[in-house]
Amino acid sequence: MTNVAQPFVLTLTCDDRAGIVAAVTSQLHVLGANIVESSQYWDRATNRFFMRIAFNPSGETSADLIERGLAPVLGQFEMQGRLIDCRKPQKIVIMISRFDHAFLHLLYQIRVGWLDAEVVAVISNHDDSRETAAWAGIPYHFLPINRENKKKQEDRIFAIVQETEADLVVLARYMQVFSDDIAGRLFGKVINIHHSFLPSFKGARPYHQAHEHGVKLIGATAHYVTADLDEGPIIEQETERVSHAMSVEDFVAAGRDIESRVLARAVKRHLEARVMLNGRKTVVFA
Repeated sequence: MTNVAQPFVLTLTCDDRAGIVAAVTSQLHVLGANIVESSQYWDRATNRFFMRIAFNPSGETSADLIERGLAPVLGQFEMQGRLIDCRKPQKIVIMISRFDHAFLHLLYQIRVGWLDAEVVAVISNHDDSRETAAWAGIPYHFLPINRENKKKQEDRIFAIVQETEADLVVLARYMQVFSDDIAGRLFGKVINIHHSFLPSFKGARPYHQAHEHGVKLIGATAHYVTADLDEGPIIEQETERVSHAMSVEDFVAAGRDIESRVLARAVKRHLEARVMLNGRKTVVFA
């Protein structure tokens, strides 16, 4: 399913000054575009301006023609711009370990059309989800990782991303830490789901830790992957109230639910170009 309601999305960022919105929208009008959605944000602390515009082109206008037509305006305001053609699904690579709940949720949301994406590969350091990938018709890459082969396997991961021309890598409970090298090479293209409301209870068995500490809220955080472990720009978060009467198994079940929802929402917002990086933070347009 393709996003026919918003064939093109344009995102822009630059230092704020008068006339940006008027210049961009006027040029889109000259190009025959019909704007169907527009959002903008001014970061007062940095004087940085962010804008997202969804529009329908006139006739058979191509992305190349639109980019050439917008180039003078982008140059005038020294903008960083990105044009996304939403008429075809973006390609994603999903990486998992043994827990497959977030992976299955993504597949379902793609199947029903809520996520407009094509999964071009599944990569895992375990072989548990091979049959699921085969059932969905997705190539499966089993790449076990240890200290000795980490560099070689990460080079292979990067090669798969390049070979498939993937637009996004989704870590759906992939329980391996990316090295600084691959995190840097794929910066802005990798979303991770962290099994806690950051920064609480990092590491193994987070729900067991939460249960032992008697917490009253558990949650999950979806963020971009950076060289700093679990400190990348946050895209989406959610919490859920829990109580002393709940067992560890109840905590885990609630956590699986939250993780799946939060990751899917983060992926959707990225695919629709609603997320823009702003230093260590993100601007997320509704």
